[in-house]
Amino acid sequence: MKTNTTTKTRVTQSAKMRYVTLTGLMAAMIALMTAYICHIPTGINGGYIHFGDSLIYIAAALLPTPYALAAAAIGGGLADLMTAPMWAPATIIIKMLITIPFTNKPAKIITPRNVIATVIAYFISGICYFFAEYLLFGSFGSAFIASMSGSLIQSGGSAVFFIIFGLALDKVHIKGRLNSTLG
Repeated sequence: MKTNTTTKTRVTQSAKMRYVTLTGLMAAMIALMTAYICHIPTGINGGYIHFGDSLIYIAAALLPTPYALAAAAIGGGLADLMTAPMWAPATIIIKMLITIPFTNKPAKIITPRNVIATVIAYFISGICYFFAEYLLFGSFGSAFIASMSGSLIQSGGSAVFFIIFGLALDKVHIKGRLNSTLG
């Protein structure tokens, strides 16, 4: 009986370590995609348009919620520390929030819920960055328009990339492969 418990503990620890490793890989890819790949500076406030959110959406659809939250916060936070450090505290919170509407439960990444989650993520991102911009710069009226329009381009592009990446990953049955590997 004791051996069986020890074996289960090793399997659980092994699965956790694999999730931590995958979380680190996702965080690194999110940081690179956000900071350097398709990184388009906008305005004078240090903001930029990127498609790193598409990888946050992928992480949210692949990983259990606590790991997805960590990947989003670490990846987004690192990207801002490398490019626009004043935004890092807000980004860490906002990127965690945009993972919440997604689900990793079904066998596929692209599900009706996850497609709708991209729209919810847009509103979360736009509204939260508006408040962050207001706190940082004190501009109210123009900040809302700038925040929502910038978020629309970024979130819209990220939603399209998410769907393209997700469909490609679904074709190779990545979730089934990960589940069999992760235990």
